[in-house]
Amino acid sequence: MRQSVTVCVLAWSLAAPGLSRQSAETYGDWSAPTNVGPPVNIAGSNDMYAILSRDELTMYFTSNRPEGLGGDDLWFVTREAADAPWGDPQNLTALNSSDADSLPVLSSDEHVMFFHSTRPGCGAGDIWMARRQDRRSQVWDPPVDLECGVVNTAAIEIAPAFFENPETGQVTLFYGSNRTGSQGFDVYASPVGEDGYFGPGEKVPEFSSPGRDTRIFIRRDGLEAFITSDRPGGQGLLDIWTSTRETLSDPWPRTSIDVPSPVNSACEDGSPWLSRDGTTLYFFSTRTGGLQCGKRDVWYATRPKVKQENPIQAIAGRFNRMLARLTG
Repeated sequence: MRQSVTVCVLAWSLAAPGLSRQSAETYGDWSAPTNVGPPVNIAGSNDMYAILSRDELTMYFTSNRPEGLGGDDLWFVTREAADAPWGDPQNLTALNSSDADSLPVLSSDEHVMFFHSTRPGCGAGDIWMARRQDRRSQVWDPPVDLECGVVNTAAIEIAPAFFENPETGQVTLFYGSNRTGSQGFDVYASPVGEDGYFGPGEKVPEFSSPGRDTRIFIRRDGLEAFITSDRPGGQGLLDIWTSTRETLSDPWPRTSIDVPSPVNSACEDGSPWLSRDGTTLYFFSTRTGGLQCGKRDVWYATRPKVKQENPIQAIAGRFNRMLARLTG
């Protein structure tokens, strides 16, 4: 059955003719990453694929800790404030199964969650979705498999990423797949059509390489993307790579840049999630300093936003200063 995403796109505000294009934000260097620590990360388990809610008071992540329903499960934690500690993790039982369930991502309005599952579906692993009426609630409708032969295939579809164009409202679901025509795993994109349904997946060559390319994240303004890849030229195993563009009408560059140390390491680093203001990056890493060497933990790094002068305000300021000199 085809699954419409009408619920998550009702809030689109379509751009009026002549709407100005987005301009790139400027950021400083990334800080040394910080391990999120317990109770999110615990010894003996892989804790990974973290995403946060818009208010950053709820974290969803994947863990194979023994209290789950089987293998990888979806979990969540909450906190009272952005600087408060995280509470005890809770199993997202409404969405989990006895198979592997992982890699959650939320729609822009947070009413829909997409995730990867190996439960019986179209192929060896599929993208599933579930809806909820209240974005502050963990009461979810039963998850449904996205349509076979459109998003999902007989191969593996994994690591969904949701992006809504801030100018046009166009929603696109990105994901990794090893379907026929891929080099290992490549990044594919399924845009939502006028009928409210996802279209067939098309490879995104700008985000793909001869290596394994899976979880991506596109910044809210659509001008910066992060890609999980083991392509040549990285610092070791999986790395986080990045691409930037000046405006939404520009194509993504065909060559991505490896995010420099200290974000990437000689260990596995991947599955990026970026805060709405672009200053905090969550990801998993197996680097030394985790609670157990070799296991995946959730880490985060921060960067400052560099203040830019608004060009219109700059022109107005120069005009006012010139006028003041002329009038004495």
